[in-house]
Amino acid sequence: MRGLIPLGLQDSHFQQAKTSLKQVLSRYAQAVRSPRRTATSVELQAAVKTELNQVTNALDKLNASLVRIAVFGLVSRGKSAVVNALVGQRLLPTGPINGVTQYPRSVYWSLEVGQPITVELIDTPGLDEVGGQSRAAMALDVAQAADLILFVVAGDITRTEYHALTELQAAHKPLLLVFNKMDLYPDRDRRAIYQKLQELMARALTSPSTPLSELLPQDVVMVAAEPTPLPVRIEWPDGRITYERETPPPQVAELKQALVSILQDEGRSLLALNALRHARDAEQAIARKTIKLHQQDAEDLIWQFARWKGAAIALNPIALLDVAGGLATDLLLIRALANLYGLPMTRYEAGKLLNSIVWSSGSLVVGELGTSLLFGVGKSAAAIATAFDSVSGVMAYGSAAIAQASLAGYGSYRVGKAAQAYLEQGCTWGPEGVNTTIQDILSQVDRDTVLYRLRHDIAETSQPHDGLR
Repeated sequence: MRGLIPLGLQDSHFQQAKTSLKQVLSRYAQAVRSPRRTATSVELQAAVKTELNQVTNALDKLNASLVRIAVFGLVSRGKSAVVNALVGQRLLPTGPINGVTQYPRSVYWSLEVGQPITVELIDTPGLDEVGGQSRAAMALDVAQAADLILFVVAGDITRTEYHALTELQAAHKPLLLVFNKMDLYPDRDRRAIYQKLQELMARALTSPSTPLSELLPQDVVMVAAEPTPLPVRIEWPDGRITYERETPPPQVAELKQALVSILQDEGRSLLALNALRHARDAEQAIARKTIKLHQQDAEDLIWQFARWKGAAIALNPIALLDVAGGLATDLLLIRALANLYGLPMTRYEAGKLLNSIVWSSGSLVVGELGTSLLFGVGKSAAAIATAFDSVSGVMAYGSAAIAQASLAGYGSYRVGKAAQAYLEQGCTWGPEGVNTTIQDILSQVDRDTVLYRLRHDIAETSQPHDGLR
């Protein structure tokens, strides 16, 4: 039996995602409106606009409560027929000739799952048709945009189908295996094939290294989307007997129930998580472009602040001002890096990030602060001693100042590199950041839900940099 996420918790996940996506759009809006007029900034602005369009589309999809279900399979497995049967209308062409579907086509379907939602069913070309390379790229693009995947087979899984399934797994989306054309098999053969499919899923589940480990045995459903016409004997009043072929109604009740169950029990949380993943991908794309364009500038900026901090602390004779001045310099460094990357950051936000960096780095940075304070006290004492013994006082002051300056400069460099790592992720680990929200949602779902089974693959692609959560 599947687990469920209470509707109140689903609504909470939904609102968290909307807030996080709005924050992403707001964060980068200033960079788009007021770009610095250099070749580098114009190139980056173009990349930012492209990715923000993806975030806007994800937010619009959330607001519309639109669920995308992509239907995949090899040729002649009945993908279009499955879509037609679900919506109850023959909207997509079907036929005995391979390759009737040449490009992805969408059909909209209204469902009641406690509240009305709109489902976009995306029919795709056969994965084994001509043009395999471009078709594989198309399949992955469609799978990435989908919230849920249906993979249609028409009997025992072939090697080609198994390979296609493993490739679709890269999208890390919930997947139902649809055993279509069950009416073509006698009951005994049908049960044998179904049992074999279940065993395949069960073996995959018990071996983490085996592909398809996200599936459970109950994720296999049997349908007859376009049953074969059957001969019907007709006896007329005049005694004549004729035979006609009559097509039985589609048998897709089990598939409908499986889809309704998923969408009702965790649909809004699934929508929220997929929208957040699109936003995360957009921020990471912006980050990669930013890193490429500003890598050397960021390194030079960090070293510049490290030298300034070291020199200022070396010349300052008052111990307490050393610590305060050092922290102020680190705050300015964080804000300067944010400005370099085109990310607006207030003094308050920089302070929170610095606090997180200091305490999450463990004893090393905290120890550096303590040692710097001790050197500062020694330096202050040496400055006082200079009034009585100028030679020994100057030597003691110089030794303490050099040691303290070196330590302060190194500490500033570490802070700069940690802040750089955070900013290069697009601030995704801040409060209400997309990665933070993804982790919050995954930590709250029941272990029998679809989302729980996907948590490992989702989480491993969104791990925080040390100390930045």
